[in-house]
Amino acid sequence: MSELADRMQADLVAAMKARDDLVRSTLRMAMTAIKNEEVAGTEARELSDNEVLGVLNREVAKRRDSAEAYTAGNRPELAEKELAEVEVLQRYLPAALTDAELDAIVAEEVAAAAARAGEALTMRQMGLVIKAVNARAAGRAEGAKVAAKVKAALS
Repeated sequence: MSELADRMQADLVAAMKARDDLVRSTLRMAMTAIKNEEVAGTEARELSDNEVLGVLNREVAKRRDSAEAYTAGNRPELAEKELAEVEVLQRYLPAALTDAELDAIVAEEVAAAAARAGEALTMRQMGLVIKAVNARAAGRAEGAKVAAKVKAALS
């Protein structure tokens, strides 16, 4: 098990002993998502810390989407619960990049891609730049935000 998953498991045990229902249920859901990812595909494998971070980012995104849907459906108590779960999961995620940091990474990767291509970049190279930025951001920026910034830089 990765260090991050081990830490989550230890925190789960502590939450069970402390009878903290929110943390317990949230960590159980996250650990289940990690286990499902480990056994997905043709062969079971152990996830690295980066892969666990990816799973946690997906879980956070799901909960944010649910909170938005509950808010739109006039169910603030359920939206509040989803956002509380997001806060629990964010304890295990690295700090998100600021807009300025993300802009700097995008600018560097656009310049590097332009230098490799030997010409000005077009929207066709957008995927390559997004891939490079995502590799450097390492789960600290949302994919949609990265795509929007790269698109703006290439426009």
